[in-house]
Amino acid sequence: MLLPAFYARLKLLKKDALTLWYALKHAGTPLILKLFALLLVAYAFSPIDLIPDFIPILGLLDDLIIIPIGVWILLKLMPDPVVNDCRRQVEEHFNKKKPKPRNYVGGLVIFGIWMVVIYWLTMSYAVPFFAERQALNQSPAGVSVETAPQKP
Repeated sequence: MLLPAFYARLKLLKKDALTLWYALKHAGTPLILKLFALLLVAYAFSPIDLIPDFIPILGLLDDLIIIPIGVWILLKLMPDPVVNDCRRQVEEHFNKKKPKPRNYVGGLVIFGIWMVVIYWLTMSYAVPFFAERQALNQSPAGVSVETAPQKP
């Protein structure tokens, strides 16, 4: 069936992402690859996604496309001795049943990106919208329509 093959590929992806985690700490990893691996690993292991999973289709596409392609590219660019040494460390990690590493700094970065996006949306759309509504509620004399005296 198709499902067991899918689960096998998922397990391999999990191991490859953890291989990048160990490659970050390896002395033989080139600096530029460490920077790209840091970004990808921070995103993969952060508790917060750039696109939340509850958003239909898009929320899961980032996990299904960005992470596997990034892992594949980085492992192809890494020197073979580094990849082999890191894969050995991953096997030890799984044999000892250690927990998955968490990257709270990556989570904070993703949270910060979301806060900037929310601030930008608020300042770009919400503030002008409410300022325009308030201007429409003002009469030419500067008296608000809501506070104008009502006729009996």
